[in-house]
Amino acid sequence: MSSRRPASPRSLPGSGPVAVLVVTWNSAPVLPEFLASLPTGMAGLDWRLVVADNDSADGTVDLVRSLAPDATVVQTGRNAGYAAGVNAALGAAAGWQGGFRAALVCNPDVRMRRGCAKVLVDALDAPLAGGGRVGISVPLLYEEDGRTLLHSLRRESRVTRALGEAVLGNRRAGRFPRWSELVTDPSAYERATVADWATGALMALSRGCLDACGPWDESFFLYSEETDYCLRARDRGFRTRLEPAASATHLGGDSQVSPRLWTLLTLNRVRLYGRRHGAAATAAFRMAVLLRETSRAALGRPASRAAARALASPSALRATPGP
Repeated sequence: MSSRRPASPRSLPGSGPVAVLVVTWNSAPVLPEFLASLPTGMAGLDWRLVVADNDSADGTVDLVRSLAPDATVVQTGRNAGYAAGVNAALGAAAGWQGGFRAALVCNPDVRMRRGCAKVLVDALDAPLAGGGRVGISVPLLYEEDGRTLLHSLRRESRVTRALGEAVLGNRRAGRFPRWSELVTDPSAYERATVADWATGALMALSRGCLDACGPWDESFFLYSEETDYCLRARDRGFRTRLEPAASATHLGGDSQVSPRLWTLLTLNRVRLYGRRHGAAATAAFRMAVLLRETSRAALGRPASRAAARALASPSALRATPGP
């Protein structure tokens, strides 16, 4: 099973367990601690675990079956990508007797703090003052030390924001909504804050949002799939909101050092922008992102050098992303 549209739910929204969806690929080093942390993170909720494995070669599936024998395991049979794994897990959960009330999509390198998931699930479907309702809720995320806050909230891509990041750097530009996608204002992380999208390491999705948006876009092998989903949800009246009473530690971050992964992240940003804007605007956005990566490459960043080379190649954006 590689991917398919999630089956129709067999229960009304608000009934059934919470489906905890995890996509794995050679995740054996981080899985034992993740599985051990679930009872604490999911405290107060009825939940079931689904693991969609993308053809791991390190014993990940055997480890899950040993440490979490009640989990539903879906083997995609190939390294199908993150979105395909989410879709496979959603399809399996939709087949449960009674369905599920909400989904919690999480990376295996996330460690939820006590009661994190309940705060996120309880926040779903809340009406918002500006219209719409909460369809996706996310927690505060901390680095591996458990103390350093990650800036996980984002604004939608714009040419001006790509230029601001190129000239000022995304952290300095992040203080100004017009000039950066990254939200760095400390006050935004101290209250319930609605954002265009958020880092997808851990997010709760309402049943209504899932039904309205359908499957995740599998053409994004890795990166931008959560951006696309949050923006599609917003288009349908479901907003993404940070719930600061919920928190977790995220051990990831290798996209910051791997030229291959950073290139994929950068190209997918432009691909997604192109799907929501015209050709002229997309060309301007691409050039702004190229300027950003070129300026970083000049400072000796190998990942940006690789991304700049790819952005300069017209064929790069037409290629299908893959492992």
